[in-house]
Amino acid sequence: MSARPTLAAVLIVKNEAENLADCLATLDWVDEIVVLDSGSTDGTQQVAEASGARFFINDDWPGFGRQRQLAQDHVQSDWVLWVDADERVTPELRASIEAVLARPTKDTVYAVARLSWVFGRFIRHCGWYPDRVLRLYPKGLTGYNDALVHEKVELGTGIKTVRLEGDLLHYTYRDLEHYLVKSAGYAAAWSRQRAERGKQGSLTQGLLHGIGCFLKMYVLKAGFLDGKQGLLLCLLSAHSTFVKYADLWIKTNTERPTP
Repeated sequence: MSARPTLAAVLIVKNEAENLADCLATLDWVDEIVVLDSGSTDGTQQVAEASGARFFINDDWPGFGRQRQLAQDHVQSDWVLWVDADERVTPELRASIEAVLARPTKDTVYAVARLSWVFGRFIRHCGWYPDRVLRLYPKGLTGYNDALVHEKVELGTGIKTVRLEGDLLHYTYRDLEHYLVKSAGYAAAWSRQRAERGKQGSLTQGLLHGIGCFLKMYVLKAGFLDGKQGLLLCLLSAHSTFVKYADLWIKTNTERPTP
């Protein structure tokens, strides 16, 4: 009987000392933990190393996709499990992962359902659940693309996807300020990426997409069933959608006057 393949949990982080210990406590069963930091100043390194993680630094930020590629280069194990510092692996998800490793396949990427805690409530509607993300695969099979933001695992010809049982808990925002700062960062990266590809933006696009976002989340995806948190999340998501297109418009249609 062949030996069980080894598994590395891999994280890219910056200033996650507050979250990291609780996250890594749910990963104490893996064979290796790899943490790639992009310039923390809050004790993230000490927390990671205290949990037995292999800690590396790349503070020349290349974007989310490329940073994940660099982190995967440090992995010594056979399989990769991607986790963010604000996520927690549940016992049910752990059991699913261990079942996969007991009978591994070489051509499959595994999708995980994320359950997000937002402003005091787990969000089960709004289109946010099950929010399946590809997080588990053999190291030699694939990896992330080069996207600056909203990076994805590349699925080449012949690669299958399978859903795992169990949730990955996602404690996504500490408060409203954290949401707004994080959202602004994503919007800036999204608009920069689009501008580099020659795309144009307009405020009309932003308004239409923002309204569409709210209607989809709150009405079609039953966000109203998530109570006040659902309403707030849908409104903020509509705002964030508008901001993306507004920022693209600013980048591609406005210039400073010549002195």
